[in-house]
Amino acid sequence: MNISATHINYYHICHRKRWLFASGINMEHTSDVVYDGKLLHETSYPQRAEKYTEIDMSVTTKDGVQLFGKIDFYDVKEKIIHEVKRSDKVEEAHEWQVKFYIWLLELNDIPGVHATLEYPKLRQTGNVWLTEPDRAYLKEAIPKITALQENQLCPPRINSKICRSCSYYELCYVEE
Repeated sequence: MNISATHINYYHICHRKRWLFASGINMEHTSDVVYDGKLLHETSYPQRAEKYTEIDMSVTTKDGVQLFGKIDFYDVKEKIIHEVKRSDKVEEAHEWQVKFYIWLLELNDIPGVHATLEYPKLRQTGNVWLTEPDRAYLKEAIPKITALQENQLCPPRINSKICRSCSYYELCYVEE
């Protein structure tokens, strides 16, 4: 079983979205919202490709679960992860995604890291640190996320406002 930072993000937004994504059903390529986010990411801070490092990292838990993540912009000198997001509508999920990145770095013997969430369209930024309760939460969440994925049944839809801008919207709300 593999768990990525995207899985952590989706787990905090919608268990159904996380289950579909982890089951190989990827709808991001059909979403204008996702495309807009990728474009924003590429154009907001063009100098970063030269200045900051991209990092792929992974670790395998004692239960055999592979945790992995890809940090697009990591300032090695200052030990800061920079994560660019389109909107703060699901800010809690964004925070857990970067906390997962920080945790992965710690598990790879890179301590003292924090993150900056950046919302260029809103002209807002926020700093994120990983606390001891956050570490405990992530340790407890991994088996829950694994169990969710191993379930043969797709979780029910959540019927939330955020569903309308989700790339899985049409799949979840199709009626026969």
